[in-house]
Amino acid sequence: MPKRNDGEEGFTLVELMVVIVIIGLLATIVVVNVLPSLDRANDTRVRSDIQTLESALEMYRLDNLTYPSTTEGLQALTTPPPTLSQPARYRPGGYVRRLEEDPWGRPYLYSQPGRNGRPFDVFTLGADGAEGGEGENADIGTWQ
Repeated sequence: MPKRNDGEEGFTLVELMVVIVIIGLLATIVVVNVLPSLDRANDTRVRSDIQTLESALEMYRLDNLTYPSTTEGLQALTTPPPTLSQPARYRPGGYVRRLEEDPWGRPYLYSQPGRNGRPFDVFTLGADGAEGGEGENADIGTWQ
C-alpha cells in the first residue's frame, strides 16, 4: 500500500460544495437575464416578418387590384393563385422569396377581410398556438 504524505493537499468537501453553489448562483443569474431577451427577440422578429408580409400584400394588391382571399392565403405571394382574373399582372418571381414561419415553427396566418375594418390581417397565435393569451402566448398581428 502506498504511504500517504502528510504534506499532500487537496480540496475538502466543504470547499467543493462552496464552488458548486457559486457556479449554481452564476448560472441562475445568466438564465434570469437571458430568457427575457429571447422573448423580446421573438416579438421583434414577428413584428418584422408581419411588416414584410404586409408590404408584399400591398404590392400584390397594386398589381392584381385585390388582396388574396383567405382561401388563397399567403401562398398567393409566392405562386400565382389559379383564381387570378389577369395572370399576366402577377409579378414574375412572386412578392416574397419564401414564406417564413413564426419563431415557434408555425406558419403565419392570414384572413381577408381583417378585424376592425382592416382589409386583411396577418398574425401569429404566439407560443401556445391558441387564440388569446398574455406575454409570449399573446397573439401578434397587423391590428396592433
